[in-house]
Amino acid sequence: MSAPLSPDLRGAALMTAAMAGFAIEDLFIKRAALSLPVGQVMVLMGFSGALVFALMARARGEAALPRVFLSRPMLIRSGFEISGRLFYSLALALTPMSATVAILQATPLVVLAGAALIFGEQVGWRRWSAVIVGFIGVLIVLRPGAEGFSALSLLAVAGMLGFAGRDLATRAAPQSMSNRQLGTLGFAMLGFAGVIVLGFTGEAHIPDLREAGLVLGATVFGVAAYNALTAAMRTGDVSAVTPFRYTRLIFAMILAVLILGESPDAATILGSAIIVVSGLYTLLRARRKALR
Repeated sequence: MSAPLSPDLRGAALMTAAMAGFAIEDLFIKRAALSLPVGQVMVLMGFSGALVFALMARARGEAALPRVFLSRPMLIRSGFEISGRLFYSLALALTPMSATVAILQATPLVVLAGAALIFGEQVGWRRWSAVIVGFIGVLIVLRPGAEGFSALSLLAVAGMLGFAGRDLATRAAPQSMSNRQLGTLGFAMLGFAGVIVLGFTGEAHIPDLREAGLVLGATVFGVAAYNALTAAMRTGDVSAVTPFRYTRLIFAMILAVLILGESPDAATILGSAIIVVSGLYTLLRARRKALR
C-alpha cells in the first residue's frame, strides 16, 4: 500500500490542476469569442459561475450576498476585479493566448511591489531587482517600438494590473468571507464587466449549440479551477504550493500551439522565461526570510 501524499505534495497537485483548469477556461473563452461578442461570453460565464458559487454558499448555510460586499474594501476590490476581468478577457479574445497568459504571470511581482509601497512591507534589494527584471521580461513580450508590437497587447497589461490590485485589496477584505462568497463576487464582477463591454459593442445574439457548449465549458472549468486553487492554498505551506501557479503558462503554451495553431516567437518565450524565473526567485527569497 502506497504512502499518502504529504500536504505540500497534495497542495502542489491541486495548484497544478487549478492552473490546467484556468488554461482550458481561457481556451474556451477564446474559441467562444470567435463567433460570440466577447462581452456576451463574459456575461453568460460570469453570472452562471456566480449562480453556482451562490448555490454552494447557500448549501453551506452562508449568505450568498453578505452585506460586507458593500464595505469600502470590498467595493475597491470589486472595482479592480471588474478591471482585471474586462481587460484580460478582451486580451484573450483579441491577442495571442500565449502572450496574454505570459504577461499575466507578472501579477505576483506587481503585488509584491504594491505591498511594499502601499502596506509598507519590507522588500530587500534582491527582490526589488527581481521585480525590475520581471518587468523587463514583460517588455520583451510586448516589444514596444518593434515591428511586431501591437497596441492591443496592452490590454493584457491592463488586465494584469487589475488582478494585482484585486489581490492587494483582498488583504484588506474581511477574513470572515468564505471562498464560496468570494467566488460569487468574483464571477459576478466578470458578468458586470461583460455588461460594460456589450454596452459599447452590442451585437448580442442567442447562442447556437456550439457556442453554448463553449461558454458552458469555460464556466465549468473556471469554477472547478477556482475551487482547486482555494483548496491548494489551504493545503501545505503557501511557499511550497504557490510556485506551481506558473504551470499555467506551460499549459497555455501547449494549448495555444496544439489547438489554436499559435507559434510563440523567441521574444515571447524569452520574456516568459524571465518573468517566471523572476517570480520564482521572489518566492524563494520570501521563504528564506520567513525561515530566519
